[in-house]
Order: sequence, then structure tokens, then C-alpha cells
Amino acid sequence: MATPQTKPESGWELLLPFLEPIAAYLRDEWVSEIMVNPDSTVYIERDGVMALTPVQFPAALLAASIDRIARRLGGDISEREPMFEGRLPDGSRVAILIPPCSVGGITMTIRKFQHHRFSAAELLRLGSITEKQLDFLAAAVGGRKNVLISGGTGSGKTVLLNVLTEFIPDSERIILLEDVSEIHASNPHQVRLEARRGQDGMPDIPISRLLRATLRHRPDRLIVGEVRGAEAYDLLQALNTGHAGSLSTLQADSAEQATTRLTTCVMQHPTGLTHSYIRRWIADSIQVLVHLERRDGKRGVREVLQLDGYDAAADRYHFSAAGAR
Repeated sequence: MATPQTKPESGWELLLPFLEPIAAYLRDEWVSEIMVNPDSTVYIERDGVMALTPVQFPAALLAASIDRIARRLGGDISEREPMFEGRLPDGSRVAILIPPCSVGGITMTIRKFQHHRFSAAELLRLGSITEKQLDFLAAAVGGRKNVLISGGTGSGKTVLLNVLTEFIPDSERIILLEDVSEIHASNPHQVRLEARRGQDGMPDIPISRLLRATLRHRPDRLIVGEVRGAEAYDLLQALNTGHAGSLSTLQADSAEQATTRLTTCVMQHPTGLTHSYIRRWIADSIQVLVHLERRDGKRGVREVLQLDGYDAAADRYHFSAAGAR
């Protein structure tokens, strides 16, 4: 493994003075997440593995720190507003909960923006994917199949999505749409779009609105960081209007359950489409499903399925296993 960088990442210099107990983990490029619990214990995720650290973050110091952090990032946290989410210039995210919402003390979670881009070779070395799975997915992306990646929080969805962009030809124009920039596509012809939360009198610009605008900018491929709601309708519209070979992620407990979650997301759009129509539409739009899980502290691909069709009478999808381990 490469030696971790010790230089603070862009943006962390804003907060390091307030976070001395965990400063070493903020500087460590292999640490992706830092979790401070109400009992003052600190957990980290490094290389996809969660571990308890020997560090304690004293409650009094943490209370003073989060007030300074919120103010530095242009917000406030108090009993009246006990939740705070902030973002650093480099895209790293800070989430804080205080009593009464966080029982027993303060909870703080820092999800660092990952400057290290994992390669396909690294995922193979780590055992996160097999050669058969990788070969199948590389062929699917190269063959312009629409791929939906599912999994829980921290299962590695974005890491795999980043790797799969390696198989998009450099000659193609890709447009990336995200709530928060996390995708590290290296393709030379790319446009990055980011949603905006409404604040300071500025209106929301959700992913759904960006998706509709995207179609006027001639994408060869669409990459949606994560599908969460009604934007699923606009995504399926795009996939059925000449934008094959797109990639997106979604939170779900299995590859098959991802189709149910996607159906639920589409139904949030005020179109009045029937459940059966949406399910058939998904079968026409998505060709490959990939599911990732975290097991025994490690994350990796657990399932790769081809979506072969939809039986409306039985309300059942037809799947076939692909890239068996």
C-alpha cells in the first residue's frame, strides 16, 4: 500500500484548529470517514474497513469545537436547531447532531472527499471484485448497457462507479450529475453538474431539474451519482431517448430490491403512471444490476444480474446471473 499523505487536504485547514484529537485521521488520505460517538469514542473507516481508534474526543472540547465549526461554515447549531450539515470547499462533509436528538451527547460524522481514485487493479487486489465480474462489467459499459449500482451507505457504490468510467471511450462526452461532487472520472470530455440546496433566499436546484437541462447539452453518457427520489422519472426518460450506456447508483439491500426502490422513486413524480407500467419501463431501461455489500468489515460486489425482461401478469422481473464469482 502506498504511504499515506501527511499534508492536509484542501479545505481541512479551516477546521484542523478545532479538531486536534482527530487531526491525524483528517490528514490520512486512506481514511474515508471519521465518526465521533456520544461516549467520546472515535471510529474511522480506512480502506473500506471500520475500526475503533485509541482516540477519545472529550465532550467539553467537542461541544466547543462544533460551535466553531458551524460558524466557520456559515451555519449554527443549538437546541432549537440540533442538526447541522456543512461542506468544505473540497467536497468533504461534516454532519453533527446534538441532544435532544442525539441521546447521551454529541454525534459528529465526517465524510472526507476521496482524492485517491481506486483503479480496477486495486479493487481486484483488495478482493472487492472478481476478474469475471470486472470483465463482464467492462464489456457492459463498453457495449453501452445501462448499469444500476446498488448497496448500503459506505458499501463502495461510488468507488465502483468511478472504476467503471475507465471503460467509457475517451471520444465520448459524459455529463456527471451529483448532489455533492464525489465522482473522479478521468475522461477528457466531461461536464460536472451539481445540485444546490435552497438557502439564503436561493431556490433549490435538484438533480431532476439538472437532468432535464442536461439533455440540451448533448451527452453521450449520463452518470448520476445517486438516485434518491423523483429524478428517477427524468433518468428513465433520458435512458429511453438515446442516452444508452449510462451509470447510476441507488441505496438498496439487493440487486432485485433495487428495482423496487427505483419504482418507488419514479412514483414520487406526479405523473400518475401505474405500478405495472413503471416496472415495465424499468425493464426497458436498465440492462445490468450490480449490488455491493459490506461484510466482516470489507466491502465488495456480491451480485451482478442481467435484467432480461418483465412479466406483467406475474408482476415479476426475469433476471440471469452474470460474472459469477
